[in-house]
Amino acid sequence: MTPDANTHHRPDYDTVLQDIADYVLDYRITRKEAWSTARHCLMDSLGCGLLALRFPECTKHLGPLVEGTQVPHGARVPGTQFRLDPVKAAWDLGTLIRWLDYNDTWLAAEWGHPSDNLGGILAVADHLSQRQLARGETPLTMAAVLEAMIKAHEIQGVLALDNAFNRVGLDHVVLVKVASTAVVAQLMGANREQLLSALSHAWVDGHPLRTYRHAPNAGSRKSWAAGDATSRAVRLADIALRGEMGIPGVLTAPEWGFYDVLFSKTNQDQQIKPEAQRRFHLQREYGSYVMENILFKISYPAEFHAQTAVEAAIELHPNVRDRLDDIDRIRITTHESALRIISKQGRLANPADRDHCLQYMTAVALVSGSLRAEHYEDEFHTRHPEIDRLRDRMEVVENPRYSEEYHQPDKRSIANAIQVFFKDGSSTEEVTIEYPLGHRRRREEGIPLLEQKFQANLASRLPASRCRAIMKLYRDPAGLMATPVHRFMDYFII
Repeated sequence: MTPDANTHHRPDYDTVLQDIADYVLDYRITRKEAWSTARHCLMDSLGCGLLALRFPECTKHLGPLVEGTQVPHGARVPGTQFRLDPVKAAWDLGTLIRWLDYNDTWLAAEWGHPSDNLGGILAVADHLSQRQLARGETPLTMAAVLEAMIKAHEIQGVLALDNAFNRVGLDHVVLVKVASTAVVAQLMGANREQLLSALSHAWVDGHPLRTYRHAPNAGSRKSWAAGDATSRAVRLADIALRGEMGIPGVLTAPEWGFYDVLFSKTNQDQQIKPEAQRRFHLQREYGSYVMENILFKISYPAEFHAQTAVEAAIELHPNVRDRLDDIDRIRITTHESALRIISKQGRLANPADRDHCLQYMTAVALVSGSLRAEHYEDEFHTRHPEIDRLRDRMEVVENPRYSEEYHQPDKRSIANAIQVFFKDGSSTEEVTIEYPLGHRRRREEGIPLLEQKFQANLASRLPASRCRAIMKLYRDPAGLMATPVHRFMDYFII
């Protein structure tokens, strides 16, 4: 029975919030694959952050809000000398990890990058570890960080499985804010009531629009949106731990709750009654499914829906690199999500626009036989007018099977196929890649390459002796788990 909007009865906390709180407080991670994957995710995310320090547009966002601020037991920002309060440190670390669009990915009805939550997790854990040590207490270990990562991945990913926030114009970082709030509140010592309060404030908070990810407004905010979200989560957790009351019916309150205000847009693409869309549908209980099935970006800093297109284009590169002027057309066969969010024609305004363009990434791979972060920059684009000429010759079509298997829990493919047709009537073979290198189905092939990626990213910022020490710890799972968080962070400070 739906309560009347004018009733003054204060409800119990919404079930969605209670389920998250109980999971965070009570669930124990037992699956070895989850712990192992979290270890790879931790190192890969930090490596992505270190690599981002090469880009001034990223580093301009880092550091204290007030120059010269001194923070007792301040959280460190990897690759820098900054010691910041946990809120700003979460912003900096989250921004570094996400800047190059190179960290892990989750694809479902909603998309996202669950390692974005590491910004808040590691900032809070580093601060708490130092503070507890100073008090003569036992510092937090990296086991707590990895556990928080697994749970944050799970919360964000399970909520994303069947709930398309993009369909109502909201950006996926709303789920970063919610997941980060839950796990950092637990790290900070929240009881159940405090954790529920924090979660309610995460849902009632203002939520970003997706417009900065799409034409004509695509821009660099998408590179710091996750840092903003995980930072806000730390602030909200702190507010709740100070005793701030929660908002129990934040999702379900008639007229004023999240469902009625922000989640009630009719979905024209699926046979779902509008009233059914005003509630989240949770496909599975929380466990460690998301971490175990996370997608790593191993070879290319590219929006994940394009990863297999880039891989196919690189395979075709030897056959087209000397015949670029002879190309008549290029056909990209893809899935619905790629068509909807990264298929773009016309002028691309900036690097953030280019790294979310399926045609641009495919063209660079065909021309260069590779794809690196530098390929999105204005200088490269200006020097290579053939990129846009190839884009003009591309057609993008959907394969319904690709779209269907993208959503199937036992497949979760991200398929693309590329074929190039020449003016003389000849063509290349159609190269099809259904599962990207970072997919769970290609873990055995991918993990050694992920390790190579991490080593290269470490070397971009840290001295060789430090890189060797970090790699030694990375390869010692038990030793890593037992390492105090502040000692772990020492390795990453210049």
